[in-house]
This record gives sequence, C-alpha cells and structure tokens, in this order.
Amino acid sequence: MSQKSMALAIAHAQQHIDDHKAQVSAGVMRQEYHFMGQTGWINDPNGLIWFRGQYHIFYQFNPYSGFWGRMFWGHAVSDDLFHWRYLPIALAPSEWYDDHPQGGCFSGSAIVKDERLYLLYTGTSNNGRGFEQNQCLAWSDDGIHFNKYEGNPVISAPEGVSHDFFRDPKVWEHEGAYYLICGAQRHGQACVLLYRSDDLVHWQFLNNMAESRGEWGYMWECPDFFKLGDRYVLFCSPMGAGERTVVYFIGDFDYRTGRFCYTTNGEIDWGFDFYAPQTFLDGSGRRIMLAWANCWDWMPFWKDWGPTYREGWCGSFCLPREVRLEGQDELAFEPVRELSLLHVDPYESEHMVVGVEPTDIPVSDGVHYDLSFSIDLVTTTADVVELHMRADKQHETVCYLDLKRALMVVDRNRADEWSKGATRSSLTGVRNAALSVRIVSDRTSLEIFADDGRVCHSLNIFPKNGCNEFTISTQGGEANLLGLRSYGVRI
Repeated sequence: MSQKSMALAIAHAQQHIDDHKAQVSAGVMRQEYHFMGQTGWINDPNGLIWFRGQYHIFYQFNPYSGFWGRMFWGHAVSDDLFHWRYLPIALAPSEWYDDHPQGGCFSGSAIVKDERLYLLYTGTSNNGRGFEQNQCLAWSDDGIHFNKYEGNPVISAPEGVSHDFFRDPKVWEHEGAYYLICGAQRHGQACVLLYRSDDLVHWQFLNNMAESRGEWGYMWECPDFFKLGDRYVLFCSPMGAGERTVVYFIGDFDYRTGRFCYTTNGEIDWGFDFYAPQTFLDGSGRRIMLAWANCWDWMPFWKDWGPTYREGWCGSFCLPREVRLEGQDELAFEPVRELSLLHVDPYESEHMVVGVEPTDIPVSDGVHYDLSFSIDLVTTTADVVELHMRADKQHETVCYLDLKRALMVVDRNRADEWSKGATRSSLTGVRNAALSVRIVSDRTSLEIFADDGRVCHSLNIFPKNGCNEFTISTQGGEANLLGLRSYGVRI
C-alpha cells in the first residue's frame, strides 16, 4: 500500500509538471545556467552524490506552486554539473510519518551500499503531538525509482530533544560502519546529534557531537560533516544567530567518543541568498558544494517572495563550488572548473588602470558573464574600488572593495523595485600583494568571490531588460588591475 500511495502522488505531480513546464520555462526571470526546478518552488539541495558515473542531485520541491508547501524530492542528473536532465520525482509525501500538508519529505542525504542507492530524509507529520519530525529511509536499485522502507521511521528524537526541531540527516561511511548527524534542539540550544549503524536501518545514538552555548542560535539546520585534508569540517545553517546564516567550523573529531571539537569558525557566504549548503565527493575526489540561492530571513523583503512566483516558479541553486582547505584553519570556495565549458565571447586585458571616472568593462551581453581580475595592491593608490554591475541610468548593484578598511560591501538597494539591503564582510586579502576578484552573473543572481574564494557574497536581483552595463571606478586614487578575463556564459 505504501508504494502505491507514493506512486499515485508522484504520477499526479508529474502530470502537473508536464502540463506546465513549457509555460514556466518561458519566464523572463529564469536563470540561464543555474539549476532550477521545471515548475514550482525549490529550496534545499538534498542527496548530492556521484553514482554510477553521474552527478545526482535531489532537492526540496513543491511542483504545484511558486511557494513553499507540501514538499517532494525532485531529482536530476548531469555529466558536468551544468547540463541537467530531470528524472521522475524521487519521494512524495504519502505515509503517516511524512504526510504533513505543510511539511512532507524534508531534507536529507544519499549513500551507496552494495550497489544500491539509499536516501535518508526527514519525514514530517502530525499524529496528535503537533509538528513531528523523524528520520526515514528509502532505496533504489536503478537510481531512479525509490521504495520507502516499510519499517520507517528509522530514527526518532531522543529524550530531551524537541520533536519539531530534529531534521536533515547527513550520512557517510567510515571503516565499514555508517554514521549520521541530524540538526536538533536540546534544552533550547542548537546541537548536532551523531548516530552509528551497521546496516542503515538500525541506528544507535552515540553523542551530542557539537552544540551551541547560545552564541550560535537555537537550531542548526542542514548540518554537513566531512574530512578535508587532516581536519574535520562541520557546516550548518543556524537559526537565531543573527546574520550568521551559513557557517563552518574546523576542528578535530574522535570516532571513539563521537565528539567534534572545533578550533576556528567562519562564514561560508556573506550574501543574502545562500542557505542549506551540502557537499559530496565526486569521481575525482573533489569536495563539491551546492546551496539554495535564497534565504528564509531575507525573502519576505519581497512581496509574495519575489517576482518569479508570478511565472510559476521560485528558487534556484548557487553555482557548484569546490571546497578547499587553506592552511589549517580557513576554507575557500570557488566555482567548479566546468564553468569554463560554458564560456563564450572572451575579452582579455593584461593591465588596466582605473580611476575616479568610470571605466566600461566588456562583459558579453552584460547579464550572463564570468569576470575575473586581480588588484595590484603594491602599486594601487585608491582607497576604494567600486564595481557597478547590472546597471543602467537608474539601477545598479555596487560592490565596494574598501582596501583601506579591509571591508567588502555589496549594495543592491538600487538594483530593482524588489531588492534591498547591503551585505558586509571583512576583506583580509588586502594584506597580500594582490587581491583576486571574480564576479559571476546570471539572469537573477550575482555571486562575487574575493581573495581566492575566502570571501563570497551571493545575492539575487531582478533587474529589467537593459540593465547590462559594467563599470569600475575608484575613490582616493587609481587602481591597477591585472589579468582581467571576461567571458559570456551560455548553456
């Protein structure tokens, strides 16, 4: 009965997609090369995995509307992280443990065991105790059609943990055993709980792996945990931690005690529109990260969650990024090298001097581009370098690189009629001889990387046609730009 119920829910949703995808794909706000759903709403990336020679992504999905609602798991595959083929919906809310009308199948992860692909996800329901979250299991032999485990749920909230703050399992294998973490709330504080299993079905609680003492909020959503070099890294999206919406911790981990002790922390992305990042290892051993290109805290700034809902969709993923460990205590994030496969319309300038008067920079059509350069900090006399992007006479988004105060600000208050706010971060790269800068623009997004990916700002904007100028100017002197490379980006 379980499989029949899910099959019917998937068939109904697939029919809706087939009936509306052509209309939705014609939306003027649709991205060119960032991943989106065919219809409806998407948020968190789920189940990222390299399986049988392809990249698989799953994603939180409401196919029926451009609003969040009863959540399914969408599914797509790719050979290069940019050209995606949509597969049938993988999971649909259909059982007593995952059928909440304002919940359904929440986030989770994937793992391969004995050539079978398994999904661990959070089922949400209301069975007389209010909003309740449990961890559930599904599997597939062909990587396309999934069966829910008949003994679900496989993990329920332990004593002392709020049953409505217990979600987003991330699973991995270590020395023949399986480990899983969940974001949770215990005694009013955010924490990550660690479990161990020999078969992915029977799980033993090991420890409260890490927790907030109040400084990191009251709930850690979408935790991710992995080893990078000889260090361990924990990602999470903390609720109630102010503007710190996506953070990483670097430290040491002991499998015997199940305890993670971090020695440093940092921000994954300082922009308004970056949340719920998840990573995986690809076939060449790279640690690849995807994230939802929105954020719960900022989206209400836009009436009805932004203008794309009128086109029958909302949400996309940020660029796939490779995660690197810099030294022992810092992470860097940069677009995967496959982005270069989409480059067209090249423009190069080995040395360019810019000053107070704006200098026009060729960036293909001014909307879909990948621009990079370095600022020679030895010879530059300017205090501030300004990047004026997606501009016309009335609209623009401006990135201020304050070299004197080691500050980076991205201001979208004049981008369009919907967007507002400015993001800020430190800019430690000004201590070096040169500061790298890279801007990747798509139809409704800007992703700005500085200092070799140590600083990232991702923002959504909704400019009208004609906002396609890019100029650079300065305050307080001149700036010497080295190795400027500009490309259009097209699928």
